[in-house]
Amino acid sequence: MTEPFRDAGRIATDAPPTRRFRDADYAPLAATLAELRQRIDDVDAQVVALLAQRALCVRDATRFKRDERQVAAPERQAEVFDRVRAMAAAQAPGFPELPDIVEAAYRSLVAGFVAAEQRLFAETEPTDDER
Repeated sequence: MTEPFRDAGRIATDAPPTRRFRDADYAPLAATLAELRQRIDDVDAQVVALLAQRALCVRDATRFKRDERQVAAPERQAEVFDRVRAMAAAQAPGFPELPDIVEAAYRSLVAGFVAAEQRLFAETEPTDDER
């Protein structure tokens, strides 16, 4: 039995757009959804590579912490959230919600990095200077 509405929600990725922005100055980034999805996939690969670099920096930063409070560094977290929100605001004219999205993403990322760094901290020992 054929299900005529089964693919009704599926988007044709190689077709031209079905909608347009009212803003006459809007400049499309691609001709098809497939092209945009490829661009998004490429950006995701860059984001993941940068997060891996950030993770290595977080790991190395563990060597400079004396205790669990310094690992959590709530003051530093607040600085990071303010800084990335400001950077996102500078990029936001075409996407006003970007600062909120970036801050939420960073809050989640930092929570994960702090949890990982707390585990890494347990794998360190004081240097001879700190004993």
